[in-house]
Amino acid sequence: MNLPTVRDYCMLEKIGAGSYSTVYKAFRKDGCREVVAIKCVDKGSLSKSAVDNLVTEIKLLNVLKHEYIVEMKDFFWDEGHIYIVMEYCDGGDLSSFIKKKHKLPESTCRRFLQQLALALKYLRDHNVCHMDLKPQNLLLTRKPQLVLKVGDFGFAQYLSNSEHKFTIRGSPLYMAPEMLLKHKYDARVDLWSVGVIMYECLFGKAPYSSSSFQELAEKIKDSRPIEMPKAAHVSTTCKDLLMALLKHNPADRITYDEFFAHDFLDLEHAPTKENYEKAAALVHKAVEMDTEKNAKEAFYLYCEALRYFIPILTDESDIKRKEVLRHRVNDYIRRAETLKVAFIDENTGKHLVPENKGNVSSLQRIPSLEKSSTFYNELRVLSKSTTNMMDALEIGEVAEQYLAEGNYALALEKFQSCLSVLVPLLGKEPAGRRRDLLHKQSIDASLPEMDWPLIDRYTRQVSISEYWNTSSETTSARSAGRRAVTAVRSTVVDSGREASRRAATRRDGSGEEPRRRCPRALIPGIPRPVRARAAEDDTGEESASLISS
Repeated sequence: MNLPTVRDYCMLEKIGAGSYSTVYKAFRKDGCREVVAIKCVDKGSLSKSAVDNLVTEIKLLNVLKHEYIVEMKDFFWDEGHIYIVMEYCDGGDLSSFIKKKHKLPESTCRRFLQQLALALKYLRDHNVCHMDLKPQNLLLTRKPQLVLKVGDFGFAQYLSNSEHKFTIRGSPLYMAPEMLLKHKYDARVDLWSVGVIMYECLFGKAPYSSSSFQELAEKIKDSRPIEMPKAAHVSTTCKDLLMALLKHNPADRITYDEFFAHDFLDLEHAPTKENYEKAAALVHKAVEMDTEKNAKEAFYLYCEALRYFIPILTDESDIKRKEVLRHRVNDYIRRAETLKVAFIDENTGKHLVPENKGNVSSLQRIPSLEKSSTFYNELRVLSKSTTNMMDALEIGEVAEQYLAEGNYALALEKFQSCLSVLVPLLGKEPAGRRRDLLHKQSIDASLPEMDWPLIDRYTRQVSISEYWNTSSETTSARSAGRRAVTAVRSTVVDSGREASRRAATRRDGSGEEPRRRCPRALIPGIPRPVRARAAEDDTGEESASLISS
């Protein structure tokens, strides 16, 4: 295929196409060699409305600068084309991501929706309505965590909350009923589109999936109530938001203020610099209360700090900083669990912790804590050259998210699918670091499970998933599940014995990783909890001050 010639850029490959434009991956020819996406618009194919849309898109992108909006870096033109140079998103679009995964765990959906909501909040602050929100226009980057960014502002308009329009814009499957039926509409059309996207993320298809526009229009005209699949496994807050977004009558639909304040999104604890500072202040106060033996107040403060820290941990892109922060967050979780003893009723022996005050156990199960392990990230880096291993790691990541949500049937299915790829690969894997990260013959039981080799960890989680899935499986299926776990363990043990014997004598001869200190400079302003500091004092090491350097 012949690639166009564009000044200052070397064109690499075609990555997308629209009705009047083609998008190419390219890089700058100068010293930085920055990789970008270039949208090449054929001037000759533009109608009057297309020209208006393009002018509006360029004007908007020139002023809209947000971490969850695809950035326009430059634009220029020649005799035949207009070129829009955009930030390159290496993760493809959300539509392809959903098709690959079939459907997404609620935790992944929440993360994407939170990022989309923050972008929409920024757009509303600038009185901008996108009007064409759909999975194809939501692009993904990996750094190394997935980040969603809103792109393609070809149909966007300046539209305040009080303004109304009548012109049809956008894609029918994601178009609000009032727009599709040619009624007057306002900025709430974007909220309907968010609801359709959310539904597709959770269940793998749009609520009104149709074979033709006519069929879709009939479903909309009939105001058929949108129902969740019978086997749906979502939380109450997730369902509440979904149904509030998918109201046919815009007057009944959730408002922007209600959307941004919804518990499912929890934007109050979004990963921002301001919230990092809030979390640091809370944990300082928690340590202070803990030192003064005020266990209940310290517990509440630790829990509230964790509600800020965990999204920040999930969003952190620097691997070293992420690992240090993960260790500190785990310290806070363990300390908060210890302090829960103060809430035990002496007469009944029951915990008296109010649900809205602190739920440390659920925080501890959040997959981001598991996935942020240095060993896991190292394995991902070492597996980039092996496509099927990378695919298996992604399946395993989804499985852990389903397990954390309590969706044991899907977790079991995904874990077994992941191991069916990883175990045969282990049998062919030569001795070395990557093999050690996949499996060890002997594991130090004192290590956190997140630091176990991946196959060993997943094999254990298959057992957990199979055990808790008893209510939805037959006896024979459960037996098959147990046989599968036994077979996996046997294969892993046989194939890993030689490499594990070498690993057991690595470094100090014990096979254990040495204890690592957390460089405080990477996480400024965050003290260790009281118990963690006391433990270091007992070993004769320097104790941490309440305010880290």
